[in-house]
Amino acid sequence: MTGQLVLETAIEKSLRWRLTARCAVLAAAGLAKLSPYRLRKSLEFLHRGAAPADIATATRARDAVVAVSRRCRGPWCLQRSIAAALVCRTRGSWPDWHAGFRTEPFLAHAWITAEKTPIGEDPANITQFHPTMTITATTNTN
Repeated sequence: MTGQLVLETAIEKSLRWRLTARCAVLAAAGLAKLSPYRLRKSLEFLHRGAAPADIATATRARDAVVAVSRRCRGPWCLQRSIAAALVCRTRGSWPDWHAGFRTEPFLAHAWITAEKTPIGEDPANITQFHPTMTITATTNTN
């Protein structure tokens, strides 16, 4: 992989958000080791019944994950995006979770969006990626 790696800035969160984020980071570490098939099935199960996340909730969740995990501040986007989605899920919502790649130069990436806005990502950069796996929030209508 070529490119400059920069650690993101950690933003201090409340104890409740930090504990939730720390648990989500640990769970995400395990989920990130699964095969793509099992990861998809796991995330599809976890997002059931959740409302779509709004930008504020998704941003706060991602910031909490970055605040508690040095690894998630760096290039480990898969674990970071899964953990942020899990934090949102503990609040009753789910962001749109994406994994994809770009070809020139080849790079795989995982990210979350809320209200079609990339969270913590440069929107111009994200448009270069071709999503191969997306888990979106579904609204239950009764």
